Amino acid sequence: MVKRILYSLFFISTILSSCKKDGTTTVAERPVVISYLLIGHPVKVNVYEQKAFSDTAAYGPRIGGLALALSDGTQTVQLTETTTGNYTYVDSTFLQTGKTYTLQFTYKNTVITASSLMPAFTSGYAASRTKFAIRVGVTPAESDSTAVRFSWNNPDSLYHVLVFKYDEANTYANGSGNFPSNFTVNAKMADYYDVPYRPFRYAGGYSAILYTVNKEYSDILTTNTNTNSQQLNNPPGNITNGYGIFAAMQADTIRMSLTN
Repeated sequence: MVKRILYSLFFISTILSSCKKDGTTTVAERPVVISYLLIGHPVKVNVYEQKAFSDTAAYGPRIGGLALALSDGTQTVQLTETTTGNYTYVDSTFLQTGKTYTLQFTYKNTVITASSLMPAFTSGYAASRTKFAIRVGVTPAESDSTAVRFSWNNPDSLYHVLVFKYDEANTYANGSGNFPSNFTVNAKMADYYDVPYRPFRYAGGYSAILYTVNKEYSDILTTNTNTNSQQLNNPPGNITNGYGIFAAMQADTIRMSLTN
């Protein structure tokens, strides 16, 4: 079955707090870093405080006033704080395939670091079809049958994620129940994925985005972080002395048109 994760590009939903001591900074004082490096786009890094258990917001307050540096191994650039807690570097040519990018800054006297390799661009991305009718009121077998196969070249067994983004301004679901208009599939190291009719509940345009990612990002989608306050587990991620995700990725997009 398709695993649905609400689209936000991208997908850390809950960061836990704790009072456990770990080095200079307590776990509860560690920052949350969210950054996705995408070829052809400016660098964006968001830094947050951890949110309280009772807080219903997605993240805690943004952390401003930090000095963020990003290195590609030979050159180091300084990010600019455009709004509180939102740090950018606008030269998109800085991101190149095959380079490892390392983020570093200091927060409460502790050095926060993260690294990610920019994967190769995936070629041969194709869909078995880009137009079809959604199915509602059908049998479970019909609903779970393949609507479209997405395929791509993957001789090196790289990790891939498919994100389906509904492109229309208004959503009108067909069928009973509440269904997300956007959903995500973790294809892992495969070179194709068969998507059933079931998650497609809206007529109109969709963007089917294939992301080539690294293992740390794939792990975010497959690790079930325990959110019970009686049993706290460290959330997945690749931030040293912090939480969150710092992930380099490449993307290709196929446009789809669905009818009633």
